[in-house]
Amino acid sequence: MRTRLQIGWTPAEPTPLDEAVDDQIRRARALLEGCRIVALTGAGISTDSGIPDYRSPGAPTRTPMTLEMFLSSPEFRRHYWARNHLGWRHMDGAEPNIAHRALTDLQRQGRLTGVITQNVDMLHTKAGTRRVLELHGCYGRVRCLGCDWLISRHRLAEHLEGLNDRFSERVRGRGAIEVAPDADAAVDDTSDFTMIDCPNCGGIVKPDIVYFGESVPKPTVEQAFSMLDDADALLVVGSSLTVMSGLRFARHAHRTGKRLVIVNRGATRADDLADLKIDHLASVVLPALAA
Repeated sequence: MRTRLQIGWTPAEPTPLDEAVDDQIRRARALLEGCRIVALTGAGISTDSGIPDYRSPGAPTRTPMTLEMFLSSPEFRRHYWARNHLGWRHMDGAEPNIAHRALTDLQRQGRLTGVITQNVDMLHTKAGTRRVLELHGCYGRVRCLGCDWLISRHRLAEHLEGLNDRFSERVRGRGAIEVAPDADAAVDDTSDFTMIDCPNCGGIVKPDIVYFGESVPKPTVEQAFSMLDDADALLVVGSSLTVMSGLRFARHAHRTGKRLVIVNRGATRADDLADLKIDHLASVVLPALAA
């Protein structure tokens, strides 16, 4: 299906790159000089790739998917999958921006040891970064909650397209569709959409993504702490650190005496812990750090 998609928001205008920001970037270079850096990234690094976020200045108020909502009823899951069937290709078609590529450059220079990302968009991998730990999973896999059966999102889309020709044609006739940060398309009438259950056990299938209300798997958390313990500095990029899944790493870095540099538009919950906070776009600051 080739449905035209549109982003439902306009990012806030960036803070001008003035002398004060230039000075902060120089200070960040000095703080990170000679350090083995681990980056912790959030949605703010991907906004320049056309993927809106939930909390940056100018972003509209949205309600993210929760596990309770997803499990609440078969009707809600059908509605969710219908919207996702239309919207996920927007995320799949997104390309890494200059901030993602700057982290890859830092890694090629031997300065960045890995990335811990809260994003599910796979853009770090597309940018060629190695040792990327996806805290919240990724959009490209779908998993059965009963038996752990796994299928790629591309393969599932092929199955769903064959079952939903009329739905796709009807929606395609509407023109552009608004897409939210989690690839959820704004479509209200989804009563004619058909979703599949797990062909292995008949269980509920769900994107391999940690929803709000879920916990990050313990082995993933342990691996993230191990990556941080092997580094000298934590570079937080594009995350407000609102949820504990990211905040705990900033707190751990501070507690263990590691350098903590934050690059984010707007306040974060770890601003008071940081050695340096730069309130600016990742696509401006990171290339300067990698230069």
